[in-house]
Amino acid sequence: MDDSLKKSLIKDLRSTAKSLGIPEGSADIFITRTIASLDKSLSKKSLITPSDLTRLLVKELKKYNPDFAYVYKIRDIII
Repeated sequence: MDDSLKKSLIKDLRSTAKSLGIPEGSADIFITRTIASLDKSLSKKSLITPSDLTRLLVKELKKYNPDFAYVYKIRDIII
């Protein structure tokens, strides 16, 4: 995964965590572990769609905070 995508994902994830009131330290741990796992998974793939990326992120986030995963999943739907 390239650095610009990582930075964009981290920014989106931090924004989502902040909106949920997740403490910054906890959010950073969730995000770091999620991105590391995602990076490992993506290294095996040559192409990934945005929906696949979201699905993988949500799957990983559920391990740490189901509410965080749910809100991230529906972030584009929330008005």
